[in-house]
Amino acid sequence: MSSDEGKVDVLMVGTGEYTTGYVGGTAADSDKGAGVVALTMFDFRRRGKVDRLGMCGVNGKKFPGIRAHMKRCIEEVYNDMDLTCETFPSDTEVDPAAYIKASSTFKAGDVAIIFTPDDTHFDIAMDCVKKGMHVMVTKPIVQTLDHHIQLAKLAAEKNVLVGVEVHKRLDPFYADARDRARSALGNFQYMYAYMSQPKHQLDTFKAWAGKSSDISYYLNSHHIDFSEWTLAGIARPVRVTATASSGVAKARGIDTEDSITLTVQWQNLNDKTLGCALYTSSWVAPKSDVHSQQRFFYMGSRGEINVDQAHRGCTVAMDDANFASVNPLFMKYTPTNGMFAGQASYGVKSFENFIDACRNVNAGKAKPEDYDDGSIATVHTTMQGTAILEAGRKSLDADGMPMDIVYESDTSEEPVGVKPHEF
Repeated sequence: MSSDEGKVDVLMVGTGEYTTGYVGGTAADSDKGAGVVALTMFDFRRRGKVDRLGMCGVNGKKFPGIRAHMKRCIEEVYNDMDLTCETFPSDTEVDPAAYIKASSTFKAGDVAIIFTPDDTHFDIAMDCVKKGMHVMVTKPIVQTLDHHIQLAKLAAEKNVLVGVEVHKRLDPFYADARDRARSALGNFQYMYAYMSQPKHQLDTFKAWAGKSSDISYYLNSHHIDFSEWTLAGIARPVRVTATASSGVAKARGIDTEDSITLTVQWQNLNDKTLGCALYTSSWVAPKSDVHSQQRFFYMGSRGEINVDQAHRGCTVAMDDANFASVNPLFMKYTPTNGMFAGQASYGVKSFENFIDACRNVNAGKAKPEDYDDGSIATVHTTMQGTAILEAGRKSLDADGMPMDIVYESDTSEEPVGVKPHEF
């Protein structure tokens, strides 16, 4: 497909850190100060993949500051970046339902990219799918298995592509680990995964932290998706038990867990043997050389893998900045000859793969179900992850009661429910 053939219009829903890099009236104090979604979409338009761009939030009064931020961090940094973007609601309005009006100005076959608080994903995604739009939602796609099943059903009825933005699948270290595990390491035995962010993220997310979602939904979702992607056809999750630590967030007036650990029992499909995975996430880590600690250890019946995503062997020290371990494989913000040069970064490729897939579907060159092969984390292939996250929340709310993930049969890989374990 040529660059000018089959352009799509894109509505970005959400105006926070990952979309614009704008938090609390200034650039985010993280590794995403210039944002990811908007920057990537502006570059896609420059490259002929998308055309009209819209951005929708709740508080329109933030848009003057967002425009000034994007001008400073994108237009004045990179050449040939057109920041033209329609915004919803108006600069004088506050409207939590602005996405309904915004999506009504787009047509079937256009794309919605949703980066909003977790509890809003379902309603926004359903609205856009009903209008025939392809939809990409940040993880977790939704918070309950019931919502996930409803969204998958509607996506199939409307014949649109609905996916989860889980860029770790495009990380070459994780992708290689996945392929090694599937091809050479045998049945699943054990996995330990850890992911954290510094304490100031509690301030970044104070609007929803502990009110409508938790750190497990936000961070454990990364490595849970890695497990679901890696173990597809090999093993399925059958039981979840959650534990937590507390104190730091509550001392800041935020009623939420500091860290959450999910212990997940996986069952190998070929012989019903068991494996165990521990997923730990935290948002009370100290500031360090990285914004997010990310690592895992995976052991199969015939071998093991260690991956430290946070440290890629590249460190930077500057007079006016803290010592940092950087990861340009995720996003390369440094321009090359004045141009944005992050096209090979997996933070960009995640969106590009989805946009290209939508263009192919619109052109009749592919069907949405063609991407259920693992090339994209579609709504139809990510139900186990949602079941694990929901079971984890239910386990915490039940004082650590184990939760069973229910399937229709001994061989089914698609969960149908979550229920308390019966001893």
